[in-house]
Amino acid sequence: MEHLLSKIEQQVKTEFERTNRILTFEEYMDVVSAEPKRHTRGSAQYVVDMMDHFGHVETKNGSTHFKLFDMDFGADGGDLRYRVIAQNDVQHSIYRSLQNFVKEGLNNKLVLLHGPNGSAKSSIVNCMTRGLEAYSETAEGATYKFNWIFPVDKYLKGGLGLATYTGAKNNIDSFAKLAEEEIAARVTCELRDHALLLLPAPARRDLLGSVLKGKGSVPDYLSKGDLCHKCKMIFEALLTAYRGDLKRVLQHVQVERFYVSKRYRTAAVTIEPQMHVDASVRQVTMDKSLGFLPASLQSVSLYELSGDLVDANRGIVEYADLLKRPVDTFKYLLIACESGSVNVGPSIAFLDTVMVGSTNELQLDAFKEFPDFTSFKARIELIRAPYLLEYSEEKKIYDISIKKYAGEKHVSPHTTFVAALWAVLTRLKKPNAIHYQPNLTNIIGALTPVEKARLYDHAGMPSHLSAEERKLLKATIRKLRDEYSTVPYYEGRMGASAREIKGVLYDAAQNAEFECLSPLSVMWELEEFIKRRTSEYDFLKQDVKDGYHDSGEFINVVRNEYLAILDQEVRESMGVFDTRQYEDFLKRYIINLSSQLKKEKIKNAITGKMENPDVHLIDEFEQIIEAPPGGAEREAFRNNVISSIGAYALDHAKDFAGQAVDYRLVFPEYMKKLEDHYFNQQKSQMRMLSDAIQFFGTEKEDRTTDHFKLATQTIGTMVKKLGYCEVCARQTILYLLKTKY
Repeated sequence: MEHLLSKIEQQVKTEFERTNRILTFEEYMDVVSAEPKRHTRGSAQYVVDMMDHFGHVETKNGSTHFKLFDMDFGADGGDLRYRVIAQNDVQHSIYRSLQNFVKEGLNNKLVLLHGPNGSAKSSIVNCMTRGLEAYSETAEGATYKFNWIFPVDKYLKGGLGLATYTGAKNNIDSFAKLAEEEIAARVTCELRDHALLLLPAPARRDLLGSVLKGKGSVPDYLSKGDLCHKCKMIFEALLTAYRGDLKRVLQHVQVERFYVSKRYRTAAVTIEPQMHVDASVRQVTMDKSLGFLPASLQSVSLYELSGDLVDANRGIVEYADLLKRPVDTFKYLLIACESGSVNVGPSIAFLDTVMVGSTNELQLDAFKEFPDFTSFKARIELIRAPYLLEYSEEKKIYDISIKKYAGEKHVSPHTTFVAALWAVLTRLKKPNAIHYQPNLTNIIGALTPVEKARLYDHAGMPSHLSAEERKLLKATIRKLRDEYSTVPYYEGRMGASAREIKGVLYDAAQNAEFECLSPLSVMWELEEFIKRRTSEYDFLKQDVKDGYHDSGEFINVVRNEYLAILDQEVRESMGVFDTRQYEDFLKRYIINLSSQLKKEKIKNAITGKMENPDVHLIDEFEQIIEAPPGGAEREAFRNNVISSIGAYALDHAKDFAGQAVDYRLVFPEYMKKLEDHYFNQQKSQMRMLSDAIQFFGTEKEDRTTDHFKLATQTIGTMVKKLGYCEVCARQTILYLLKTKY
């Protein structure tokens, strides 16, 4: 054990020295000279660099997703449970605002995230804070503050009185690295002032220009700022005692690396909306614990700052639910943002802090009616954080915690899908067809909520549209998303929040009527939620408009979507449904049709012989998909099929990158008709399965029948390949057969 402890002690010491935790001022200047941009950046640039440090990826829809918000910091910390799903527009807006602060040289605005309750505003700021903590542990993220060191008498030949310093000589260049027993007093800087502020402003600006050589911008905090009141008084007293010898003043400076920590309120603070002072001041000379200060300093009125703003300096401060506070309690932000400083008692605190706040929409609406809103508007960067409108992204939110909610219960497939789809449907607004070009009016006006949800999620097109109509609609998705962006009640402001849905999932998990946490239990709880909570939630009280805002009916919509998925899974597990069968049929139809139109022969893949196109296959396919019966209409239909492939390949050249076109994506309506055709053929087998499933696992089951073998195969496949357990597989099959067959 002693050996292990000794090893740990050595590791800690080595790490301490490796990370340059303690430096003399001269050593620090060498560090600055080696990496000038890194050590002369302000808080805004620091946060920008932190976001860049973790990297970013381009999403399918062309937006940028910063990996910071995945909360995957490896050994440096992070917690995947608290990652932010999607919200890429919000991330980019924050990043752009920070870049603007860098260009301005001053964090001249408070970044205010606004949106409905539960739209991840606080989670976004939490990710930024946790990211700063992890980044500050890296070499790239190294940041420094300074302390004043006053040694014991033997180094000064006359004691601690500054009056004796003038003629005193010592044989040490700096007191920064003295042993603890050789230090009489250490005075810290509560604001964690940048050590370069110890240099006179004109000389500091010259030095910054010299080391940066025009390759970086200098924040106003460094070029125009000054020391805090306490450090300024100490500096002036020492400079006077040493008759202007700056080198001897800097002898007392100990530069210390610090790490961002929300837990210990170091450069990361959250200010809650309760009433309290954000910064305060006290006189140091009244504190007996600092009685070891030099006598000459004890006669100087030193003021020490404290409070949230002080703790957050050189990092980030979050004003949680800012607008819940009386306006008078944060009016100081106008001056703080404009000048980068705040008046605190008899002193001025120069700040270098990224200020971020959050509020919900109702509070923001009320704030906009406030007489002084115009003044605040110039100092607030409003960034909207709406609810998600892509159900596949919404689903990821619930996937993170679903096992925790379920406890010992098994979680059936598609449980979170059902919850996510219902949540997104409650958030959608009916598009106004008159805002679109005439050839889109009918298409847009006829969009159902679930069709709009598919469109937003993966550009899924209504199956009844032609290839040309799908092309037009796909080009309009961005406009659809932006349709309500300029109105107060934008799309994504109203609807079920992730918090409510998590509550529904938790209740579904506790429901003793269901052995598994499944889509069935979730839909049951959604019905109960609407019955019990309509009076509490505005989104449940909205007027229904052409199927939109109909939360109760959305449960049926979700049920139908779930049944379609379940139907396919059950038939695949039975062995009577194989999407490859349809895909192959469609592919062979296209090949034969193309050859027939070109009057060419086809090479038989087995015999290698050249043969005429298979006319019977073409006719069978066209009969199933209900193509025009014959004549000129049939000929036009066939030509349109081939031209649709060429147009699709041209429009999606990037997606295929030289690979063959996926005909399923070109003709989803044909795939659907093929499925329906085979579905009708397979009804008898499904009914046979129903008889066996009724008694499967009970005393009445007959293991000798073909029915039982089919049931065993189906349930076994669902368990092994799809993630069901025997209980929920049996329940879902019975539910499907009862509802659809």
